Amino acid sequence: MGGCNLTCRWCDTPYTWDWKGVSDTGVAYRPADELHPLAPDEVTGRLLEFGVGLIVVSGGEPLSQQDRILPVVRALRDRGITVEFETNGTLVPDEALVATRARFNVSPKLAHSGVAEERRIVPGALEAFASTPGTVFKFVCAEASDLDEVDALVERFGLENVWIMPRGQSPEEIESTLRALADGVVARKWNLSGRLHVNVWGSRRGV
Repeated sequence: MGGCNLTCRWCDTPYTWDWKGVSDTGVAYRPADELHPLAPDEVTGRLLEFGVGLIVVSGGEPLSQQDRILPVVRALRDRGITVEFETNGTLVPDEALVATRARFNVSPKLAHSGVAEERRIVPGALEAFASTPGTVFKFVCAEASDLDEVDALVERFGLENVWIMPRGQSPEEIESTLRALADGVVARKWNLSGRLHVNVWGSRRGV
């Protein structure tokens, strides 16, 4: 989904929000080229054609449009399909969305995102997610020292089910960062994740 309330400099999907070229790519994307309004029924129909049991809603920041996506989520759930949201954790999920039993993969941004802390860390939102069953917290880390920043957030908000993912847009960068992070993640008894899609397709944009 298009649009985001943050401006992470290393974002790997800048075409969903960067209309001014402020991300590391330096490219200013055109909303008219990237954003295509669709009715909920049309979205639902296209998703059902995939014939899968899990649909992941990403962006941008999808919870900025949670009222619009709610009918789609309900329709998918009625057909037994699990829906998961990838969110930056700055917006509180509506009760109606939580009631659909959608899952939340929450990725609070760290200082290396280049976004001011008061914009990227919203206590009320993180507390709401921490109290929502099944929520996963995923942090993008560039180096071992980033784990201390994650530590502070985990302690502050009582976060559980913590995953660490290496920052990187090439298989070589991901492999190097994984090695740098692994010992610290294991010591903290967190989960460590790679980026399989980058290992397979590189940073090439999907279709």
